[in-house]
Order: sequence, then structure tokens, then C-alpha cells
Amino acid sequence: MADRKSRSGSRSNSTEAAEARRAPMREFSRSLPMSLLRAREAVMRQFRPSLRNHGLTEQQWRILRALTAVETIEVTELARTAFLLGPSLSRILRDLEARHLIERRTAKADLRRGVVSISPKGLKLIEAVAPNSEAIYAEITSRFGARKLAELQDMLGVLERSLAAMEVAGEGGGEEDE
Repeated sequence: MADRKSRSGSRSNSTEAAEARRAPMREFSRSLPMSLLRAREAVMRQFRPSLRNHGLTEQQWRILRALTAVETIEVTELARTAFLLGPSLSRILRDLEARHLIERRTAKADLRRGVVSISPKGLKLIEAVAPNSEAIYAEITSRFGARKLAELQDMLGVLERSLAAMEVAGEGGGEEDE
């Protein structure tokens, strides 16, 4: 790429500024985290209207969905399962409990630990959202292809497992962003 020179013979300020911003790494739009975020956003854009119609946020839905897979779960394990930070989870659980969608109690084995389960009202809400959710999944499957979707989910699982054993410099053991 030829240097642009201004009338005074030096490169233009805008060219120098652009080159100074370039990092010795792949293009931002081609980074794996950005590709995964764009794909997540494309998927969640399909589900958000249905969740809003039922008065749910994405995080609340994640918690309710996680709770349908277990009888009860400790709050710390739920945070890991739903990829939520503790303070966010506490606020969301308080809101869900106020709406009678979950039930919280103290663990019998350790009174310092809380356990959570989905309530009958929470299950009814899941049952109300499920048909639309499954219709959205069917449309995504139709557009993307059942085989490609299964392969994508398999590849994402392989990626997750292959990175799980990788040491992360400076990691303090915190959970993922919402």
C-alpha cells in the first residue's frame, strides 16, 4: 500500500491515525467472540418478542428453563448453569419469587446455602411459552437445516470441551457475562 503524502510531503494525519489503530491481530469482525456474539444475537432476536409478550427477560427465561431440568438446584450451581453473575442472579431470583414463578428455601444439609426450584405457576408459564418457542426453533431449523444445526451444536460442544482444559492467564474464577 503506497503512503499517502500531503502537499508538505508527510503522510496525511488520517492515514497515520488509521494505521496507528491497526492492531497486529485478525480483523475485529472475524474474531471468534464477535462471530459467536453475532450468531447469538441473530438467534435471540427471534425469541425476544415471545419472551416480552410473556413478561420475561432473556435471563429470567434461562433460569426458568434451567429449573425445568432439575428438581432443585443450589443457587451457586444455578449461576454456573445459567451463566449469570451472582449479584444478577440474586436480583432475578427475587423478581421471579415475587411473581411466584420459583420457590426458594434453605438447603437441609447446609443452612447457609439456598436451593431453588420452579413453582407450579412457573411450569404453567413454561408451558405457555413452549409452543411459540418450538415454532421458532422449527423456523430456524427450516432456514438453516436440521443437519447443519445439529453439526453446529456438536461443534460448539467440542469447542467448549476443548477450551475447558485450557489455562486462562489471570482468571479469577468469575462467571460469564449475561
